[in-house]
Amino acid sequence: MANWILNVMEQYGYLGIALIIAIENLFPPIPSELILTFGGFLTTYTNMTILGVIIASTIGSIGGAVILYALGRIFDIEVLQKIIDRWGRILRVKREDLDKANNWFNRYGYWTVFFCRMVPLIRSLISIPAGMAKLNFGLFLLFTTLGTLIWNTVLVSLGALLGENWEIILHYMDVYSNVTYAVLAILFIAFIWYWFFKRSRKNG
Repeated sequence: MANWILNVMEQYGYLGIALIIAIENLFPPIPSELILTFGGFLTTYTNMTILGVIIASTIGSIGGAVILYALGRIFDIEVLQKIIDRWGRILRVKREDLDKANNWFNRYGYWTVFFCRMVPLIRSLISIPAGMAKLNFGLFLLFTTLGTLIWNTVLVSLGALLGENWEIILHYMDVYSNVTYAVLAILFIAFIWYWFFKRSRKNG
């Protein structure tokens, strides 16, 4: 699949990047890190520019996010879980991924959309609970765009900076993902501890 992604981007330029990144939002296991860093590398030997790649990838990301937001508004969590249970193997998404995104949104509010746009895998799925919560579309679009712009700008710029060594970034992104998940887990435990502590003091 990786070779197909790179070939489409190389052959169709900005349009290919926008299309592939939109698909990445709908099928999260397609790694945005691969798409964006290779897009940055393309600027080193084609007529594409860093700004152009950032704009194209951002348009594609927002398009995919809006589709998932709309699905969240149309269907409730139970319906989406049934869809994933049946088609998850093809979509390469697990029920746990949807539940995780939904739980994070419910705990941390609207800013979750912004911050989770910079967390691999969750960055796409977070649009679904935002839609289910009927988050104001203007706010959703704003937070999604800001978070996406930061993510895309950093990875595209790194890909352009490293040139032929762009694949090095993929290794560090794996480390980043693991560290991010660990930090979020710690924050969740701290939140639960604080909630129980506050409740016990109130009851006492």
